[in-house]
Amino acid sequence: GHPEVYILILPAMGIISEILPTFSKKPLFGYPVVVLSGVIIGFMGWMVWSHHMFTVGLGPVANSVFALTTMAIAVPTGVKIFNYMGTMWKGSIRLTTSMLYAIGFIFLFVIGGLSGVMHSSAASDAQQQDTYFIVGHLHYVLFGGSIMALGSGVYYWFPKITGRLMDETVGKLNFWLVFAGMNITFFPMHFLGLDGMPRRIYTYDSDMGWNLWNGVATAGYFLLALGVLVLIFNFVRSVKQGEIAGSDPWDGRTLEWSIPSPPPEYNFEQIPFVHGRDSFWDQKRGGTSTVPVAGSSDDESHSIHLPQPSYWPIVASLGLLIAGYGLIYLSSAAGLPAALIGGAITMVAVYAWSFEPVNDPDENEDH
Repeated sequence: GHPEVYILILPAMGIISEILPTFSKKPLFGYPVVVLSGVIIGFMGWMVWSHHMFTVGLGPVANSVFALTTMAIAVPTGVKIFNYMGTMWKGSIRLTTSMLYAIGFIFLFVIGGLSGVMHSSAASDAQQQDTYFIVGHLHYVLFGGSIMALGSGVYYWFPKITGRLMDETVGKLNFWLVFAGMNITFFPMHFLGLDGMPRRIYTYDSDMGWNLWNGVATAGYFLLALGVLVLIFNFVRSVKQGEIAGSDPWDGRTLEWSIPSPPPEYNFEQIPFVHGRDSFWDQKRGGTSTVPVAGSSDDESHSIHLPQPSYWPIVASLGLLIAGYGLIYLSSAAGLPAALIGGAITMVAVYAWSFEPVNDPDENEDH
């Protein structure tokens, strides 16, 4: 399952690649290299999984191959980190909650990446295997990496989705509680693992000497849980009571910030022409416009017609769910009936959806 780690982290890196330039007021440093390194990570993610299996007796050849690939994948990962730091270097940094989460991502993911490179040494990994060192490493990559990036994305795109801003004071409290709680919870696990504490156990003898760091980790967990509760509070409260955001509260780079918040159902009245990566910045700073000029040869002005709302798509989805369950458990008594019933529901829904009356647009309607 180790490719899953990279499947989870690559979208997170995409979020960070959107947010860091916006709050640094600089284009993403080394954009082509950032993209190439992401592609390389996607391929190499399938070549490192046995660095958690050096103790199973694969033999020296297999161990050597996976040791080398584990070392090699650190290169494109490190390239992204240096590009992120290059983006912030001498930028006009605005420390919003979203930006704090993005910087926290870099800091914590580096720690997880460094402990991951330690697994490339078969001798070192033999000691770390199935200990709490692995648990600490995993959470620095997936919590310090993926979850911190998701937190950054929540604060960044919340105003676009809802039309309101999340409270920045409460947001900063949320970030520092999560950041401190995460480190207090998971960093001691490296010490416990190196001291031999195995994972996947529910208890241990109190004379093993692991009580102190487990106590510290437990205290950190409560701090982390409090931070998550603050995030939920801020989210729910801001949906109804948050400050009105406007269409472009962050001086955004990309075109979603050029339309109202929340976006209309049709998104753009006219399909925009994109001339660069930071197209909305170019437009706001007097560069090339991203929308067609009325009357020009590129003018694609036309009415926007949306289909009639329908319940049949969700009925079709429910049918696919039931059919999929039946196919997975086909050998059970309920498997075949579920597959047949789900398939029938899906077919009826698709048929009914196809023959719904067409909502023809008026000749003079604007939208």
